[in-house]
Amino acid sequence: MPTTALNIVLLGTGTSTGIPVVGCRCRVCCSADPHNQRTRCSALLSCGGHNLLIDTATDLRQQALREDIQHIDAVLYTHCHADHVHGIDDLRGFNVPGGNPIPLYADPQTLISLRRNFKYIFDPCQPPGYVPKLTLHPLAGPMDLFGLEIIPIPLRHGAQPATGYRCGPFAYLTDCNRIPDSSLALLKGLELLVLDGLRFKPHPTHFNIPAAVAIAQSIGAKQTLLTHLSHDVDHAGVDADLPDGINLAYDGQRFSFDVPYHFLPATGDP
Repeated sequence: MPTTALNIVLLGTGTSTGIPVVGCRCRVCCSADPHNQRTRCSALLSCGGHNLLIDTATDLRQQALREDIQHIDAVLYTHCHADHVHGIDDLRGFNVPGGNPIPLYADPQTLISLRRNFKYIFDPCQPPGYVPKLTLHPLAGPMDLFGLEIIPIPLRHGAQPATGYRCGPFAYLTDCNRIPDSSLALLKGLELLVLDGLRFKPHPTHFNIPAAVAIAQSIGAKQTLLTHLSHDVDHAGVDADLPDGINLAYDGQRFSFDVPYHFLPATGDP
């Protein structure tokens, strides 16, 4: 099977407040280290001329301008919390005039939330206006998007389900505090794992850093990056003390891997 380059950009690596936190004067929020300046969590996968966005983070506009993103071909949602979906309106700028709507993929709970919270987008009875043209699609196991195999990874985010994604040697698992055994089986042989690691103190819905390190070591990816970081985490100090092969993620971080690829024209539908 032919291969092609899968390019990954971590658009945002911060927790729901973003870093700096509004009104906070702590050492991390006042830091001049650009690694401590974190927008809300999101990632971009690019392959064969197509861009797949993971989550429409609250800071999507800022991230898209910073990384000069010219088009979005599909969105993969991890869950329905505000910091992961509230940038949805900024997808308007990626609707090609006269083109097809952008497909959004998510678990059933997230689809229900999107329909309810963004009725102005998805209810055909709403009055016309400048809204993004989007379609909703339920996740139903591994799928082929623009020639790439995308594998949803079921996670637990406290009492709520969440979804991670694997594409070739890369997996993205944010907003979780438990990975079911059946999902761990889908994470073998990774080159790069991006994993929730909110802070050092325990949290009811996120891995803290010690728990994230432990689960990362059990998964055994060649490199693990901790994301969804709070202002309790100073990049330079914490990163230096992490075990070999585990580091803190930062905004704008880039990676590239060769992945199996079924060629589709750049204008094709998923």
